[in-house]
Amino acid sequence: MAQCTDPSLEEEDFDDAPELLDCDNDAAWEDDDVKREVRCLFCERIFSSAEETYSHCRSQHQFTISKVIAEHGLDFYGYIKLINFIRSTNCTAESLCHVTSPKPWDKEEFFRPVMDDDLLLQYDVEDMEHDGTGSHNTDPNEPSLEDRCKEADSRAQAAEAKLASALEELQKMRQLAQDFVMNADVRCGPSSAGAIADLDENEDGAYFSSYGHFGIHEKMLKDAVRTESYRDFMYQNAEIFKDKVVLDVGCGTGILSMFAAKAGAKKVIGVDQSEIIYNAMDIIRLNKLEDRISLIKGRIEEIDLPVEKVDIIISEWMGYFLLFESMLDSVIYAKDKYLAAGGTVYPDRCNMSIVAVCDPKRHAGKLAFWDDVYGFTMSCMRKAALPEALVEIVYRDTIISHPFIIKDINCQTTSIKDLDFSSDFSLSITRDGECTAVAGYFDVLFEKDCHTPVSFSTSPKCKETHWKQTVFLLETPIVVNAGKTLDGKITVCKNRKDPRSLIVTLSLQNLNQTYTLQ
Repeated sequence: MAQCTDPSLEEEDFDDAPELLDCDNDAAWEDDDVKREVRCLFCERIFSSAEETYSHCRSQHQFTISKVIAEHGLDFYGYIKLINFIRSTNCTAESLCHVTSPKPWDKEEFFRPVMDDDLLLQYDVEDMEHDGTGSHNTDPNEPSLEDRCKEADSRAQAAEAKLASALEELQKMRQLAQDFVMNADVRCGPSSAGAIADLDENEDGAYFSSYGHFGIHEKMLKDAVRTESYRDFMYQNAEIFKDKVVLDVGCGTGILSMFAAKAGAKKVIGVDQSEIIYNAMDIIRLNKLEDRISLIKGRIEEIDLPVEKVDIIISEWMGYFLLFESMLDSVIYAKDKYLAAGGTVYPDRCNMSIVAVCDPKRHAGKLAFWDDVYGFTMSCMRKAALPEALVEIVYRDTIISHPFIIKDINCQTTSIKDLDFSSDFSLSITRDGECTAVAGYFDVLFEKDCHTPVSFSTSPKCKETHWKQTVFLLETPIVVNAGKTLDGKITVCKNRKDPRSLIVTLSLQNLNQTYTLQ
């Protein structure tokens, strides 16, 4: 070592010199960055590392990330989507135990991080030796985590652009299909009902998506006639539900499932394909009913229930004019596959009725309007407007006949092919006037084994519901007289182009008119 040769530098002169850092002291080189934190996937606990977080998830939530990765064969990108899916939907660890293909997180939208600088997204899924799932990848050619995240973000943005374009094209195709149906000479009847029911149309995405919005559920829950009837049926007939296993088809926010649990059901399984199921999971937890209610996302036709059979099936499946949306098909499927011998479907009966309507003002507003539009005739628009069935309130003072039941449905025994039907009818006229339309409505009954039967009606003479009534305008009003009858025939069937919509044909006084309800 070189020695100091300057005699003027005495040893004591070094006493005030700044102390040199010990190069072997690693702590001296550590930066002063703020500690990074990571939130648990299923609660509000905060941890300082991904390892601590996953250890907590394993012990407190029975969620082992390595097992989930191994079970579903997730690569790095699948892992990223899983974490973002859990954070964005706030699902429970329990709900992930019932996941089937296709996996709900397997969408491009879940490439986008939910939390900024999420430590869990920076965790190398291949570095899980402690979980026994694999060893660390030391390949120097492997892209860095940052590069992979950037690539994932880029892919997500590209996927979003493609999705927007695809949705635009889909809307154009739907419009073309609707125009085709409107202009075609559509006829159907019982002979074609089976073929229509068996069609495998891939248009359910838009249908289930519509039930993912909060507005429609708020509207249904605020319908006191609907919701209180289901509640009263279950609470006033609690002996039916005591210690039973109940399946709720199309559970939505879970309100019927919670009614069933409160009525004494031992176990309730709610199934729904729409995104509202994740909010329902939170609702169930908030009401501390997760020990008795389990929710599964998916179509009842495509999932497997955690039980072989159920004792009761409940569902609010009714659509406009009762059969619109074809959700009863799913209830029938569930009944045939899962209902135990001696079990019951509720509601157990429904019927459809029609009445004659005299409302010249509304008729003129819908059809005669086109004869003179600001001095111009647009009468050709009548042909386009007439076939569209209207969903609106029918005022009781416009009803000019007694009702006629065109279809009685026993939910215990009906089959899908029975839901396409024809019926002759005879409307007994109660006062003189012009029949400008025929209106349809339905009644719902809870009767089988009930100590206190419950029912409700969507009749124009009863309290208004969100279903309102379905109106079929006549192109030319028919003069009718009190004491006489207006005889005809009605045919109802699924639309070949869109099985969730309906085609209705009315035959009156040798005149035929076909309507669509969509």
